[in-house]
Amino acid sequence: MKTQDNDKFSASIYHSFPGQERFDFPEYLERVTSGFGGETFLIFGSEKTALYDCGMAYCSMETIKNIKEELKKRGRDKLDFILISHTHYDHIGALPYILKEWPEVEVCGAEKAVQVFKSDGAKRTMERLGKAAWEVFSHEYKNLYENSHPVEITAEGMRIDRVLKDDDIIDLGDIKIRVLECKGHTDCSLAYALEPMRLLLTCESTGVLRNPQVLHTAFVKNYWESIESAKKCKAYGANQLMVQHFGLTPKGYVDEFFDWYMRTAKAEKDMILTLYRAGLSKDEIMEKYIEAFWSLERGKAQPYAAFVENGRHIINNIINLHKEYEH
Repeated sequence: MKTQDNDKFSASIYHSFPGQERFDFPEYLERVTSGFGGETFLIFGSEKTALYDCGMAYCSMETIKNIKEELKKRGRDKLDFILISHTHYDHIGALPYILKEWPEVEVCGAEKAVQVFKSDGAKRTMERLGKAAWEVFSHEYKNLYENSHPVEITAEGMRIDRVLKDDDIIDLGDIKIRVLECKGHTDCSLAYALEPMRLLLTCESTGVLRNPQVLHTAFVKNYWESIESAKKCKAYGANQLMVQHFGLTPKGYVDEFFDWYMRTAKAEKDMILTLYRAGLSKDEIMEKYIEAFWSLERGKAQPYAAFVENGRHIINNIINLHKEYEH
């Protein structure tokens, strides 16, 4: 299984903290990511197994192969749960294909996710961005998996079997997974805390870490809710963080991370409002936003189409919330 090799593509944007390799997982976790742009890994309890997120659609066949290999190594032949962090294409793209392999798995996610999976508009967006991801990453993917073939990108067949709320527990035996509702990135964003080890699997509502010096915000739905989510996650008192799209941070690096996120998010919000108050249109603000936050390096981790789509949502929600506050 070549789950480590795909770091070569984005090595210049991703690097670990000193003394803590980002994929140096404890024995109960196994990374089964394939391709580029979306992460997924297995959580092995003493009795049951959960898959955390599903990764991209275009590389789903390689992801399924990785899952089967790791299950076999542990003497297991099925998935018990799929944990959905949120319903964006890079996190649930492979879900329809995984469900064909394990149709009886229990898919767990937020109540809002149920509605999203029923929305034709949302499914069209997932498919469009899934195809954009393939166009961006196809060359490197073909180099990594010489005999692979891209699947037909579809968002049909997605489902939620178990709706999760704050403090719900998913029981894997010796590992219990506690749910934290964390809106801001989306209305369906969830963080998961693995207990008793108190390893917190963060969600994009509290930012996407690229390396120890670079943190990108993603308060696509609501800035203020993302700040409340950061406060909630900080208050949980985790021993260690697993940050989405990055991996493990050092033990004890918790308060610093969430404080950094809140400062970074505020600075981005203030920049947008400053431009808006100066009389710039939303399109003009978007141009400034691209100048400030887009780079070729970022493009190694996120398709430009997805960055622009998220940016427009961020700008709209900041300006609209500001207008509501004024009135």
